[in-house]
Parts: sequence; structure tokens; C-alpha cells
Amino acid sequence: MSDPSADQATRSASDQTSAERAVAAVWRIESAKIVATLTRMVGDFGLAEDLAQEALIDALRQWPVEGVPRNPAAWLTAVAKRKAIDGWRRRERLDDRLAAIAHDLEREQSIDALPWDPDAVDDDVLRLIFISCHPVLSREAQVALTLRVVGGLGSEEIARAFLVPTATVQQRIVRAKKTLAAANVPFEVPSREEQPERLGAILGVLYLIFNEGHTASGGSDWMRPELSEEAIRLTRVLAALMPRERDVHSVLSLMELTAARFAARVDGQGNPVLLGDQDRRRWDRGRISRGRAALARADALGRGRGAYGLQAAIAECHAVAASLEETDWERIVVLYEALGRIAPSPVVELNRAAAVAMATGPASALRIIDRLAESGALRGYHLLPATRGELLLRLGRNDEARSEFAVAASLAGNDRERALLEAKAAGR
Repeated sequence: MSDPSADQATRSASDQTSAERAVAAVWRIESAKIVATLTRMVGDFGLAEDLAQEALIDALRQWPVEGVPRNPAAWLTAVAKRKAIDGWRRRERLDDRLAAIAHDLEREQSIDALPWDPDAVDDDVLRLIFISCHPVLSREAQVALTLRVVGGLGSEEIARAFLVPTATVQQRIVRAKKTLAAANVPFEVPSREEQPERLGAILGVLYLIFNEGHTASGGSDWMRPELSEEAIRLTRVLAALMPRERDVHSVLSLMELTAARFAARVDGQGNPVLLGDQDRRRWDRGRISRGRAALARADALGRGRGAYGLQAAIAECHAVAASLEETDWERIVVLYEALGRIAPSPVVELNRAAAVAMATGPASALRIIDRLAESGALRGYHLLPATRGELLLRLGRNDEARSEFAVAASLAGNDRERALLEAKAAGR
């Protein structure tokens, strides 16, 4: 005969686990809408985020007992609003605007009856994205705040992704909220004149998050695909909110086309698999299709291709090629030359050299690399000696190549990448 108390404990533990999963899922998907709605209501971004977190705590207490509500996101929003009202009442600051909020809540028959369209994205979310990437914040703070508030990731998840202590992430978020409050940042989309620069910062943050997932800057894993997936998800939201912004669609295209290769970029042990050795049958054709469609939408806006659009076009060349040898390397060289004119950087020149090596041979590419090395612009960047090593290897200068690979390995921050370069330095 089973022990009734043990059965009850098992059911309670199961209910608690189910509730925790439900809370995590709702927060991950709906956090931006919840915090954005609260910010519009209370007029304080930091307070709105705190209220939302308090509502989450209530959910963890109540949902295991009462069950998950039919509209959990609406439940969290309504609970957070009521907490705000209670706080103002205690401080005797319930003005007419807040009284109206209270009246709206009191009129609702039940929390489950609150309207909530999970597929709808509105200007509140767009305002929240602009706040998270406001120029008064450091880039580290922008990334942490975007992932926490817009992406719904917890501090521990962000810390694991960027290999920093959880306390560091928490401090960044706290400081960011204080900075926004001190700067009296309004909850609004910036003026048309300010939007290009501010949107550029947002896209920069999202692409930085994507790239950290594509090739981790440190640690034992070469890739953190879940981080790239989050960047893609947030960029899709932004594309829905700003459908006539060329660069948003271009970034989304670049991410989708690049992520299409993820499954083939590591072997069964998590070791890097370089482009020429990848099994292209494992490339995600659905992602390639979505990436090409996003690039077509960007092109259809009729303003020509910017830096992200040119990079997406390069990624498209790789995506449609049947093999490394059948890739249109001459077109890629032309695209890199165009990219170098509108967004010149040493990294672009390094990538152009790699494409030149495939299009016309390693000797001409080596001259480009040597000029870069002499300039000192990429001093300390491991991919410069790594690329030079590959070119020297192709030219039969094996000893020099191994020396370059050894230098590259000493500069690499990622354990998997370092091991690959050390193997090349050893001639394996």
C-alpha cells in the first residue's frame, strides 16, 4: 500500500516543478510586453521591472496551489499593476492617472478575462528596446539589460553565456536601471532624426549577442547556439515592429543564413569543423530560405544595401553553394570590397584576404595579410596569424605556417579553438 503522505509530497513537488516551468516559459516569451506595459503605466522603467519580478515570485507561490491561469501573462501584468497601486496608496501618491488604472482593474471580472494576444507586438515593446539600448548605458549594460528585460533571460543565464559572475550581471542591471532613472530617460521611441543612430546601437547589441553565440570569446564551448537563437528571436520582434527598416531585415537575414550552418560547425565531441570540412547536407534549408527572404525584403525597400546587407549577401553566397570549390568567390571578393568602402575595418580586410585566396590564390592574399600585420591594426587578434598560417600552408611554407598557428593558439581565448590551432601548429 502506498503512503498517502508520500504521494501528496510527490504531487506537490510535481505541481511546483510544472509551475516553475510555466513561469519561466511565460517570462521568456512575454517579458518584453509585460515590462513595457508596466513602464507605460507607472512611468518608471526600473520600477516596472521590479514589479514584474515581484509578480513572478507571487506566481511561483500561487500557481502550484491554484493552477496556472488561462492567460498567465495577463495574470502577471495585473498582479504587478496592483502591487504598484498598493505602493502608491501606502505613500499617498495615488493621483488621478493611477486611480484610473485601479478603476480599470476593479472593473475586470477576473484576471483570466484580461485580453492578451501573444502574437501582437506594439509600440510599447519598441520603446522598451530603445530604452534597453539607450546611449547613456555602456555596451555591457545594454547587452545585459536587453537579454534580461527584452529577452527574458535570468541573470544566471546571462552570466553563463558571457562567462562572468552572476553578481557582475546583477550589478550591471542595477546600475543600468539607476542610470536610466538618473538620466530621466523617457519611455518613448526617439525622434525620426535620432532613430538611425539609436537603431544602429540596437542592431549592434543584437549582433554582438549573436556573434558571442556563433563563436564564444572564451570558455570550453566553441559555440553557444542558444545565445544566437535569442538574438534571432529578438531581431524578428524588431523586424515586426519596424517593417520598413532595411537594416533590421538585413541583420535578420545575416543571422539566419549564418545560423543555418550551426549543426555542421561542430563534430560529435563539440570540436570545431571549419567551412571546407562541413557536411552541407546538415545545413538548415529552412533557415537559408528565411534568410534569403529577409534579404529580399531589405532589397525591396529600395535604398541599396548597407553594411549588414552586404554581409548577408556574402552569407547567401556560401549558403547556396554546393561545395567550397563551387562557391562564387569572385562575387564574395567584390562584396567585401564594397563593404570595405562603406564600413572599412581591419577585420573586413582580413576577411577579404581569405576570399581573395580562394578566388585568385594564396600569394595575392598573403600580400594583403602582410600589410595588415605591418599596420598593427589587428595586433593580438588570433585570426590574423591563423589566416596567415593557412595561406603559408597552401604555399608549402610549412614551418612558417606552424609558427603562425602557434602564435594564433597563444592568442585564442576559446579552449576549443585553441586546441584546433595547437593541433595545426603540431602539424596534425
